[in-house]
Amino acid sequence: MNYILSDGYHRENLYPFTFTRPVCDIRIGILTIREKWEKWLGTTVSSLSEEYLSEKFPLVVGKENKVINGSYLPNTALLASVHNLKNGEALMDGDQYIAYCTPDPKVSFNSDNFNLVPFQAPTLTVKNTWDIFSKNGEALQSDFELLTKGRKSQPVSATNQVLNPENIFIEEGATVEFCILNASTGPIYIGKNALAMEGCMVRGGLALCDGAILKMGAKIYGPTTAGPGCKLGGEVNNAVLFANSNKGHDGFLGNSVLGEWCNIGADTNTSNLKNNYAEVRLWSYKTEGFARTGLQFCGLMMGDHSKCGINVMFNTGTVVGVSANIYGSGFPRNFIPSFSWGGASGFTSFLPKKAFEVAAAMMERRGMQFNETEARILEHVFELTQKWRNY
Repeated sequence: MNYILSDGYHRENLYPFTFTRPVCDIRIGILTIREKWEKWLGTTVSSLSEEYLSEKFPLVVGKENKVINGSYLPNTALLASVHNLKNGEALMDGDQYIAYCTPDPKVSFNSDNFNLVPFQAPTLTVKNTWDIFSKNGEALQSDFELLTKGRKSQPVSATNQVLNPENIFIEEGATVEFCILNASTGPIYIGKNALAMEGCMVRGGLALCDGAILKMGAKIYGPTTAGPGCKLGGEVNNAVLFANSNKGHDGFLGNSVLGEWCNIGADTNTSNLKNNYAEVRLWSYKTEGFARTGLQFCGLMMGDHSKCGINVMFNTGTVVGVSANIYGSGFPRNFIPSFSWGGASGFTSFLPKKAFEVAAAMMERRGMQFNETEARILEHVFELTQKWRNY
């Protein structure tokens, strides 16, 4: 059986993160959604997404294919139902598919062509950007149980102050010394070769993924995820960083999501609560208006390769696109389109050639190369998002 993760129905609701990746490559908890399904299924999966992403994320087609909606996170009941699907059957959540079995996954799903099987057990889904941080605790707990089952943690050094040590797992090569680790409020997972420097205070849950770093004196409130290669410092509360992004200095980041290759300047702060305690609304690319989140706490959504300088102040519920560069005093507006350069005093277009130079320089610092595939994806995003830049 060949397994494929599709973008399903919610790709536009997950911009700016899905401008540069399929839905299944969103990180929530410890793993990406793709990595979760591969662990649960015991095999690799490919993705069915936009054509311009196919070079980096190719589709693999077999004789029999089970196409799974990438917005759904796996659990025991869902996995059993997916395994039981026969050719021509579709597992349904109301009028939307969770998974279907077909010889031709390239043909768009039409419920009239399938025998519909209802699924009514609880599921965890990522259908909006704010789901990534607001559901991170539940996803982190599930991933922690999955990754640590039947395994033994590396010992926790005696230099640390620890609460609930059975809820802490340290992978091989990780270093944690002279820290305060409180895992009574959620699990603490320290990935391979990760580093928590001296003086860090962690109130779980926390996923410090492979090679990630907590800077000295960091104050981390869970549930927070620092993806592979990320750096965290200052005060962080319920944030998710996908991979290779930095918030390494003092300043506050709360109820927020950063994609890959982002950088937050020193003493930058994000507001996550309105002064009148009202519900936060976030810019919706789909409706081109501000969508109700149902949340009182919501900070910054920042797409891949975006950066901000020192002392930037982000308003509650700010959305920043891909490859934006923000600096200066005052509050920039709460929707900053992709490839924007500027701040509260105004923006100009950040042309792809210059944006590529910045991306290449940052990736080179991590021993990685900015290649033609990445450039073509970002060029497409530049064209795709032109309508939101009136400069």
